[in-house]
Amino acid sequence: MKSILEIAQVIVSIILVVLVLFQQRGSGLGSVFGGGGEVYHRRRGFEKLLFRGTIVMAFIFLVLSIGVFLAK
Repeated sequence: MKSILEIAQVIVSIILVVLVLFQQRGSGLGSVFGGGGEVYHRRRGFEKLLFRGTIVMAFIFLVLSIGVFLAK
């Protein structure tokens, strides 16, 4: 059971990293410190799907991490 949880955790972590890397928030060094220069905009379409998918994968990763911890 523990090995299945660990494999699932690795797969979810890879998917989570890919989802985070696909999200773009502006370019340049200013965006690293939070200043992208743009005003608030609403997420639409694929960007909204990426955002919600990232939240779901982060939650699944959290649950799997707790499961692996408790399976020891």
